[in-house]
Amino acid sequence: MASLQIATVLNSLPPLTPTQSLPPNSLDSTGRNTLILRNYSTKAFAVPRRKAMALFLSTYILSPIALHETAFAEPSVGLREYIDSFDGYSFKYPSNWIQVRGAGADIFFRDPYILDENISVEISSPSSSKYKSVEDLGPPEEAGKKVLKQYLTEFMSTRIGVKRESSILSTSSRVADDGRMYYQVEVNIKSFANNNELAVMPNDRVARLEWNRRYLSVLGVENNQLYELRLQTPENVFVEEEYDLRQVMDSFRVSKVLV
Repeated sequence: MASLQIATVLNSLPPLTPTQSLPPNSLDSTGRNTLILRNYSTKAFAVPRRKAMALFLSTYILSPIALHETAFAEPSVGLREYIDSFDGYSFKYPSNWIQVRGAGADIFFRDPYILDENISVEISSPSSSKYKSVEDLGPPEEAGKKVLKQYLTEFMSTRIGVKRESSILSTSSRVADDGRMYYQVEVNIKSFANNNELAVMPNDRVARLEWNRRYLSVLGVENNQLYELRLQTPENVFVEEEYDLRQVMDSFRVSKVLV
């Protein structure tokens, strides 16, 4: 890249136009004019200071190291608030995520580039149960077990050789600024599948990791209904976006619906 830029600078130099007659001894044995060659060599590499500085900076900026550092220095995309006054809840989500309709949830957003990363809200049916408080689920630890069981039920697979490993990472409760109590649950689920599920010999069936995801849930109760904000993200993405994702979880609120 640098050599190409130097060549561009050299090509931009004006041609030499000698203004005085050449001395007779300026010709070498091949008939070339050594004076012109010396002058051209000197002028070709006498790059002005401003061009030299620009050349240095452009070489650094376009280098792979600089590009790598810039990629990790990108600012957060910011958060946008979603308010559903009809169903009685609100939360913030990354502003570049898109809404997906027909996903089965009350609302569903996903990252347009990382398809495994999404957020949704589930609401219990008012006719099936009557919740007075999130504490009706028991302590946070019990709620965490129920959340994990629900996830595993949804991800149940009929494929041969598929295995799921799961664990509850954390459970907690908090009283938000609206005076309501919320439960937070974080679980990890890994999915493994055999590379040759129809093989007869066990040694020919090698389990490989399909995906490794973190699931974060926030539970709240209002209007005699249980609300659950669900956030799904790959574990490696969660490490990079943890600050923003936790802001999303902390923003979830339920509210009274006026009939």
